[in-house]
Amino acid sequence: MPQVNLKLSSHDRQVLESIFNPLELSSTQPSVSVPCESELADVEPDTEAVRSSRELELQGVLLTEKGSFDEALKVFQLALNQAQRASVLNNRAQTLRLAKRDGEALDDLNKALEMASDQQSRTKCHAHCQRGVLYRKLDNLDAARSDFEAAAQLGSKFAREQLVEINPFAALCNQMLRKAFDQLQ
Repeated sequence: MPQVNLKLSSHDRQVLESIFNPLELSSTQPSVSVPCESELADVEPDTEAVRSSRELELQGVLLTEKGSFDEALKVFQLALNQAQRASVLNNRAQTLRLAKRDGEALDDLNKALEMASDQQSRTKCHAHCQRGVLYRKLDNLDAARSDFEAAAQLGSKFAREQLVEINPFAALCNQMLRKAFDQLQ
């Protein structure tokens, strides 16, 4: 696409910025730091039960990646029997989604978000993203937007991209810009 030097007023730039970056404050307000998703971590007690649960959770993830959903779900249940952890529920929800069991996945994500503490920002971020995707699939855009906003505040680039996609003003603006650039060619 050719570079075009458009003469936009400061206000126009702020409007476009608010459309394409809905969670970033305008330049007239102080900057707020949003963490990077790769910086997120879960802090959990270092107990034998938690370590055992983590090992089983990893096995469940590997089984899911192989497409062995039923076996993975059994292993996730064993992990939950060792220690009730939000991360296990989040990963089990992913397996349930892949197995086309969206209702059960939504239940697990709700439980994961209820269970996750502020010390479990990675799990909270991923659970909000997953639930946002499910809500979007169910055409519940308000709930999806709420989850994507929460995940974006935690640092999810994916969630920020989803917010732009479901923002009707951004879609309209993209369409208008596309027409303008097409006319310039």
